[in-house]
Amino acid sequence: MHGRTRASRTVRERRRDRLIRERVHDPYKIRRKLPDPTMCPGCGAMYRAGRWQWGSPAVDNFRTLCPACCRIRDGYPAGFVTLSGSFAAIHRGEIMRLAHHLEEREKSQHPFKRIIEATEVDGDWVITTTDSSLARSIGDALHRAYRGDLNYQFTDEADALRVTWRR
Repeated sequence: MHGRTRASRTVRERRRDRLIRERVHDPYKIRRKLPDPTMCPGCGAMYRAGRWQWGSPAVDNFRTLCPACCRIRDGYPAGFVTLSGSFAAIHRGEIMRLAHHLEEREKSQHPFKRIIEATEVDGDWVITTTDSSLARSIGDALHRAYRGDLNYQFTDEADALRVTWRR
């Protein structure tokens, strides 16, 4: 480098292999800063200091639905966990307790990580979530606890994740 600093080298020598990140369109992402404090009338989460968190409501606060409550209201999940196979059918109650326990642990720190519902579709169980990372966490927990086959697939729908677990 003979006398040139790292900063001057990066300015002069531009990398040509940089990837352009596409913008992911999430219709539920809040595009503006909300007034502080704002409370979600659906779940009671508070928007304070630029983020949603659990806490006691203020006396004079604004009210608006949080993105998770909007997803639940509109029936537009960000994550899908499909459970199939005879093991899943026999142990459905145990698997659902595991999923709800994981949801409670995640939701205590992150108000947007919630299970919307669990429904039976053509003999398989589908758990829908308000956050794609919760769907991934449920899939990982099922794989750690019971093994089986686990697959992840991102869809074109607003960064939705489909997790398929079979045993």
